[in-house]
Amino acid sequence: RGVNRFLTSWRSSDDPSSGDFSYKLQTRRLPEFYLSSGVFLLYRSGPWNGIQFSGIPDDQKLSYMAYNFTEDNDAYTFRMTNNSIYSRLIVSSEGYIERQTWNPTVGMWNVFWSFPLDSQCDTYRMCGPYSYCDVNTSPVCNCMPGFNPSNVQQWDQRSWSGGCIRRTLLSCSGDGFTRMKNMKLPETTMATVDPNIGVKECEKRCLSDCNCTAFANADIRNGGTGCVIWTGRLDDMRNYIADGQDLYVR
Repeated sequence: RGVNRFLTSWRSSDDPSSGDFSYKLQTRRLPEFYLSSGVFLLYRSGPWNGIQFSGIPDDQKLSYMAYNFTEDNDAYTFRMTNNSIYSRLIVSSEGYIERQTWNPTVGMWNVFWSFPLDSQCDTYRMCGPYSYCDVNTSPVCNCMPGFNPSNVQQWDQRSWSGGCIRRTLLSCSGDGFTRMKNMKLPETTMATVDPNIGVKECEKRCLSDCNCTAFANADIRNGGTGCVIWTGRLDDMRNYIADGQDLYVR
């Protein structure tokens, strides 16, 4: 407790002095990792959802590994369930987070996954507020349902940093929610978490707060438990084909 451990890259592949990139766990609301270079944020892992970080779906494809996040001491751990296999997590000198596994046959580390995976949708805040990234659409940035580009001319020129704005202002009393499936949840800086209520109570709590813009389950295990409520803008979202989780947008 009280010790902040994080990963730092080498200066180069043959220079082990500290490099430009670091990978740190932030635990302000829901825990999530950030890859940064100096003061610049490059990538966000998405929040811990009880099983994995929602922006790193490939981690669950390692069947011989178990993951855990301990809230008491804000610690993320992983362990191998097969003692004959070794794995490590590194930040490369080029600025990638890599999950590597040891291959004893050839005597070298293999890269199992690497993030940022694609140069667009994994880039931090690629699409601006109230929009999400989808590699299967053209352009990759899309306004959330009920939103339009804040600057149509810039949006058409594929300059997406301005994001989107609501078509209709919220009325506070008669609002509803759009369910967005397979989402990397928004940045949780402006979120509040209650682990003791379910999705129905979470919806009621969001409706009772005129500043609430979205909600989701904090933990996707056992059909979903806990409540995350966002107030203010929604940032750094993307869509997956089969991963991610449900996000309810007001």
